[in-house]
Amino acid sequence: MTTTMSAVQALGEAAHRGAHAPTAPCDCGPPRILADRPDGTVVRSGPVVAKAHAPDTDVPGLRARLALAGSPRLAGVLLPPLAPAPRAGGTPDTPPAALHDRVVSLWPYGLPVDPADPGAAPWEEAAALLARLHRTRPPHPLPPMRGPAKAARAVARMRTARPAPDPATGAVLAAWEGLPAWARGQGPFPPHRSGFLCHGDLHLGQLVRHPAPDGPWLLIDVDDTGLGDPAWDLARPAAWYAAGLLDPGTWLRFLDTYRTEGGPAVRTHGDPWPGLDVPARALTVQTAALALAKSAAEQRDPDEVEQLMIDACARIAGLPAELAGEHTS
Repeated sequence: MTTTMSAVQALGEAAHRGAHAPTAPCDCGPPRILADRPDGTVVRSGPVVAKAHAPDTDVPGLRARLALAGSPRLAGVLLPPLAPAPRAGGTPDTPPAALHDRVVSLWPYGLPVDPADPGAAPWEEAAALLARLHRTRPPHPLPPMRGPAKAARAVARMRTARPAPDPATGAVLAAWEGLPAWARGQGPFPPHRSGFLCHGDLHLGQLVRHPAPDGPWLLIDVDDTGLGDPAWDLARPAAWYAAGLLDPGTWLRFLDTYRTEGGPAVRTHGDPWPGLDVPARALTVQTAALALAKSAAEQRDPDEVEQLMIDACARIAGLPAELAGEHTS
């Protein structure tokens, strides 16, 4: 999506109000767009970040998720939000703020992972944070984790972008249809895997150092956080490893750290794949579907990395059903 400059300015002003008294001088500079996607627009002004959530955001669910991020139980795991910016004419405790039809939340700025330095990516730190999150008892009622819903949305986006049948979309759809209903957002999580706190959209872009630049790593973006199968949070690195995008050494360090920290998503010892298989397949499909949708919108062929995920879907679609793992039933 493309956010209008007036909306960017409004988000910048909301961030500025979160950091300064209305009349206080500052040297924040002009607001800077950090992200502009259909599921959220993020604008920074000095030490504060304002996020305009998706127009169809479930506001009660978001309230519960913001309260979770601010809970003392999750201190040192999730970046806590700042007090919400008030509506025009409102008071500082008027939650949540709104920009046109979009809910706005405020956050302290944290230093993200440097994409130019993949060797310094905090895989072990991410694993330790996930283990702590998954072990934490929910402090209050929460909606389901939205990982399967995001995967379904990616497949729908691919169908819209590429309505004509072709081998690539056929492979992705075949892999998708081979997943159990719960992994496609069409049914509840398996009962024994449904009550864990989960991030819901774990990737390296969801980690920041706060306070910047040398503070501890924390998880951000709770829009998809909720209760569900903790294996979903390990599924993206697992899928990358299976597709050849993440080297075995990095994957094993990530997995070993998660196990050492007591993470419940996989067995303590032995083969982790019975628990990871279905979520990893779902994240493979999600990644490939988004790649096909983006390449169609940009009128280009998938690049090398995107093609690896599409090829992985073709392999998944060709596997016998009995190899689908313990969560397929």
